[in-house]
Amino acid sequence: MSPLQPARLLAIDVVRLAAYSLTARPLRVVLSALGIAIGIAAMIAVVGISTSSRAQLNQLLRELGTNLLSASPGTSLFGEAATMPPESVAMLGRIPEVQRVSAIGALADARIYRSNRIPASQSGGLAVYAARLDLLQTLDATVAAGAWLNEATARYPAVVLGARAAARLGIGRGLIGQPVWLGGRWFTVVGILAPVSLVPMLDLGALIGWPAGERYLDFDGDITTLYVRAAPAAVETVRAILAPTANPEAPNEVDISRPSDALAAEAAADLAFTGLLLGLGAVALLVGGIGVANTMVIGVLERRAEIGLRRSQGATRGHIRLQFLGEALLLSLLGGGCGVVIGALVTMGYARLQGWPVDIPAWVPLGGMAATLLIGAVAGLYPAIRAARLAPTEALSAG
Repeated sequence: MSPLQPARLLAIDVVRLAAYSLTARPLRVVLSALGIAIGIAAMIAVVGISTSSRAQLNQLLRELGTNLLSASPGTSLFGEAATMPPESVAMLGRIPEVQRVSAIGALADARIYRSNRIPASQSGGLAVYAARLDLLQTLDATVAAGAWLNEATARYPAVVLGARAAARLGIGRGLIGQPVWLGGRWFTVVGILAPVSLVPMLDLGALIGWPAGERYLDFDGDITTLYVRAAPAAVETVRAILAPTANPEAPNEVDISRPSDALAAEAAADLAFTGLLLGLGAVALLVGGIGVANTMVIGVLERRAEIGLRRSQGATRGHIRLQFLGEALLLSLLGGGCGVVIGALVTMGYARLQGWPVDIPAWVPLGGMAATLLIGAVAGLYPAIRAARLAPTEALSAG
């Protein structure tokens, strides 16, 4: 006669036992799973929103291009403000790799107001620029309402407002053609620009024609910023010769930059901030794991009689360990699954609200569930071992 073999506990039996035990204490289960859910949801949302934001920035870079360079006068060797030669636009236009070149000039003494009755100190931080007609094409900017300056309007008191400048002045699409008080005289609003992502300072600017600035506002023609659109494959080549071409006599007095670098830096800063928030999400997940462990330890103390009864009916220590470990894993999976769904919904809602593409990498929910399993296994290990060590007689007498 063969010796008795201990009964095998199948995986489906472990799941059933764990599910039955959890449904017996629904409120405690919900509260314990909530900690895991909050931690996972926070991590999913943080990564999802961050990647969606970077996807939006990358989309902007693809649309606007990374081949726009800007040059502005810096300072001389004696610390004085430098100037850019008037012929620098023409000289840069002769470089074969340069596709388009344009310029703006700041009118430092000019201010713009909705009417001539507004106090001079309430300028709203708006700047006035004289602009060349090809500025819009060079920047790949668009007009949201009205029209851009042309050969006719550039010679007369006409102004195109940046997106934020129009909002601060209270001028919307329906108010094209309205006068504004600019530089001590009336100018007519002929257009409103859409936001210029690569040159955000223009969003707070008012743009008038170069000839109009010279005619009405005593503009001296000094160039504040040159914008150069280079061939994509020759950006670095153009960048290297931009300063000596724009100002051959003093190339060291020319500051060169690439506006798209600001968007790239924003993406890098966003990545660093994401790391910080992920750390906070990990702390929340750890707190949730402690909650699961606490629930399982209390469950062992409360269910000694059940453990003793099962042991007296032939359940081995391994069976008891599997049961309690299964409960911890199932509890964590319940919280983790809810957390993944909540985090994804938060990401999608926020991205849609901001007008971003939704970008949740596949590794994010998979990593979240893996972290959940790890937390569940660690949280349930000690209670499972403790439950398995209880002798049947001790457990029954305690119950």
